[in-house]
Amino acid sequence: MNNKLDELDLNLLKLLKVVVATRNTSIASEKLGISQTSVSRGIAKLREAFGDQLFIRKAHGVEPSELAEQLAQAADNMLVPFNDVLMAYQAFDANEYEGEIVICLELSLLEIFGKELFITLRQALPKASFRLLNWQESSLRAILDKQINYMVHYSLLPLPQDIYSHHLVDIEVCLVARKNHPVLSQTTELEDIHHLPLVKSVSDSVIGKHDVLDEIFIENGYQPNLQLATHSVPVLLEALRHSDAYKFSSSHIAVQDEELACYPLPKKFNRYRKVSVSGGYLQAKRDDPLNQYLHQVIQGYFNSVNQPIQY
Repeated sequence: MNNKLDELDLNLLKLLKVVVATRNTSIASEKLGISQTSVSRGIAKLREAFGDQLFIRKAHGVEPSELAEQLAQAADNMLVPFNDVLMAYQAFDANEYEGEIVICLELSLLEIFGKELFITLRQALPKASFRLLNWQESSLRAILDKQINYMVHYSLLPLPQDIYSHHLVDIEVCLVARKNHPVLSQTTELEDIHHLPLVKSVSDSVIGKHDVLDEIFIENGYQPNLQLATHSVPVLLEALRHSDAYKFSSSHIAVQDEELACYPLPKKFNRYRKVSVSGGYLQAKRDDPLNQYLHQVIQGYFNSVNQPIQY
């Protein structure tokens, strides 16, 4: 027997089952929806793989050998797991899904959007359990190890090709500071505000020695007057509320505190007026119905998000 299993087309196993069951190439071609010539070619390939005596020609059809019948039974058993997997994919029901879903967000995005995103997810997958985590140094490895289902991060974060990334939303950037700020209420041009204390969110999406905003300061001959850098949004709000400090941010931050206001971005920063946010998950999971559904739900949520104040 010339064993060529490594080269065997799985479609031939289906053909084998039908020919064994019908014992007739014409009827087999009708059941398979292919030409009788294609059936004959398939039988020839099966004979090449398993031996010339696999089928014996008769006056009104073909007679399968004992080997052919056993192979047909084995093929049927082998294809059952494939069918089970396909059925499980096709039968995905978001309302009945009871597994755990792990979503990792960059911390400032988690602080701003986490609550409403969780409400949206809970409505879309009412029986699931959730873990909404902040992005850490180990998070990328956790996604690659299939421990995280979905990530939300700023698009400038470099990602390996193993991660399928797609745009979710653009966020308008402005200056956020206390209401009636003595300087920003009059002007927001860099030459007038560079000396003011600056507050920053610490983000692992910053690449290089300086972040992109620092580069603008330096290009224009100024050093940022950094007063505070922190992961904590409540700490940021406290610093902005009780000092003349300001922050490059979105109006989503300002609306969290009635004592804060938004001011126009300095003209020298216009090319960074918008920041892109992306979602991502494993390329290998692109056909997974859960990941497809998560993408639809999360994309739908961000499509519904309105910027509170725009300039």
